Amino acid sequence: MYKPKKEIQNEAEFVFIDDLVPQDHLLRKVDKYIDFSFIGEKVRPYYSEKNGRPSDPIQLFKMMFIGYFYGIRSERQLEREIQTNVAYRWFLGLKLNDPVPDHSTISWNRRTRFKETNIFQEIFDQIVFQAINHKMVGGRVLFSDSTHLKANANKHKFTRVEVEVETREYIEDLNKAVEEDRVNHGKKPLKDKEEVRETKEIRKSTTDPECGFMSRDNKQEMFCYLDHRTTDMKFNIITDVFVTPGNVHDSVPYLSRLDRQIERFGFDVEAVALDSGYLTNPICKGLSDRNIFGVIAHRRYQPTKGLFPKWKFHFDNELDIYICPNGEELSYSTTTREGYREYKSDSKKCANCPLLQECTKSKNTQKVVTRHVWEEHKEKVRLNRLSKSGKMLYKFRKEKVQRSFADSKELHGLRYCRLRGLQNASEQVLLTAACQNMKKIATHLAKLA
Repeated sequence: MYKPKKEIQNEAEFVFIDDLVPQDHLLRKVDKYIDFSFIGEKVRPYYSEKNGRPSDPIQLFKMMFIGYFYGIRSERQLEREIQTNVAYRWFLGLKLNDPVPDHSTISWNRRTRFKETNIFQEIFDQIVFQAINHKMVGGRVLFSDSTHLKANANKHKFTRVEVEVETREYIEDLNKAVEEDRVNHGKKPLKDKEEVRETKEIRKSTTDPECGFMSRDNKQEMFCYLDHRTTDMKFNIITDVFVTPGNVHDSVPYLSRLDRQIERFGFDVEAVALDSGYLTNPICKGLSDRNIFGVIAHRRYQPTKGLFPKWKFHFDNELDIYICPNGEELSYSTTTREGYREYKSDSKKCANCPLLQECTKSKNTQKVVTRHVWEEHKEKVRLNRLSKSGKMLYKFRKEKVQRSFADSKELHGLRYCRLRGLQNASEQVLLTAACQNMKKIATHLAKLA
């Protein structure tokens, strides 16, 4: 009547491993619709053709993909999961009794064979190309943002160091614009400034020196990295990811990464939607130069309490003057080395102005309003945001790039860095994004079948 389960489990059975994997399993879809053959060609330069034992690099990377698909954060745990999971074995081409490659195989290849190589970026790019070939990427409308990735470092263990401030990429263009603006206003060129390296004090982690300390309003202070990500409008495919230390501003790598996508994938970008952190004069000018419709969120400026905000002063482009709330003119004075035109009022008229107390607190009763030489590009972006198409485009941002971040953290274990160092953080982000793209490609093509 009753047969113990242990005896039943000890009975021999004749089964096919293919029959044990459900037909709608994610790994079946990935295996069917994602072409992994490119991996062999990409990694060939890193393998010796004469020495060493035969190896299967595709199987190695498939093991890593399983870890990122299912948020398995430890390579030791990944090995144990593959040992007992029939679907994982099937995906890797292993029989039920085949030994699973040791976890140290992944670690050694990552730390040694692929160290300081571009292989993970190449794999990510090839998956994007496959999405393009399946017509899942339009390349016309892109959404970008960044999110913090908690570093594997204690925020209380750090030293304070002086570092040089990096020269921004746009500085040469800005210097030319300043000189042209001064010439147009009849001003003498600025004297050559003795080059002095500007420095700043930062917190440097003693456990992971390559991460950066993030301190922002309404954010938890921590050592972290930033995942700068771009997604496409059509199917929300991730088209670019780039990792920087957490103390690098969102806007710094943006234009160079945009240019990389245009060059690498041949995108004809028509519009972009960005968060308020990208509302800078260089980015607005860069988008204008590239003839891209930029939609950037409004950034709240905090004027001095009790004084008129800048928008109360109307700029007359034809006369090149500002008009104050009392109807008086502020005329051009000079253009600074930092790229700002200064418009100054007549101090004698201001002294008797009934609105003086709401206008300025300067001792000489003179109001000064500044305007960047690239300010018109920022104003153009502001108008884009207020347009009908701009409002519709920005509304999609949270559904595209923000959703991508949420999926990577909730489903793929990208809340914090598993390992230390910028290269390891980049590997984790690139492979996570590649797996997110593979998942989207496979599930979409499976629906069409």
